[in-house]
Amino acid sequence: MEIERKYLIKELPENLESYPYKEIEQGYLNTDPVVRVRRSNDKYILTYKGSGLMVREEYNLPLTAEAFAHLKEKIDGRIIQKRRYLIPYNDKLTIELDIFGGDLAPLQLAEVEFETEDEAKSFTPPEWFSEDVTFSTKYHNSTLSQL
Repeated sequence: MEIERKYLIKELPENLESYPYKEIEQGYLNTDPVVRVRRSNDKYILTYKGSGLMVREEYNLPLTAEAFAHLKEKIDGRIIQKRRYLIPYNDKLTIELDIFGGDLAPLQLAEVEFETEDEAKSFTPPEWFSEDVTFSTKYHNSTLSQL
């Protein structure tokens, strides 16, 4: 189960380059239900996501580089490229800040994953976050892949 909130960004945090990051490339074989292939640095993953906005099922399966390359050719829509910074927020949470490249630039989105719905509902975002777009399908990566 994935429980997350998603936000647009007002301004980038200070010292952004001091945080670890991943170079991500992903595409969608299907958007309803969501079936995604992703390269994150040197890891390859096939993901199935159920329906929902803040809470939904998610299953991840490892892929080989060869399987990823094969499935990448079958993607419906654009390949999404982004750099994901991993920013510790408190002793429990990590902000995943996505800086999109390619034709989705200069889009910037932050996601925060939670263990419970109550945690997600009571979350107070940092000042550098902007609009909460958790309940807007417009900012789902599967939607962005189809624009």
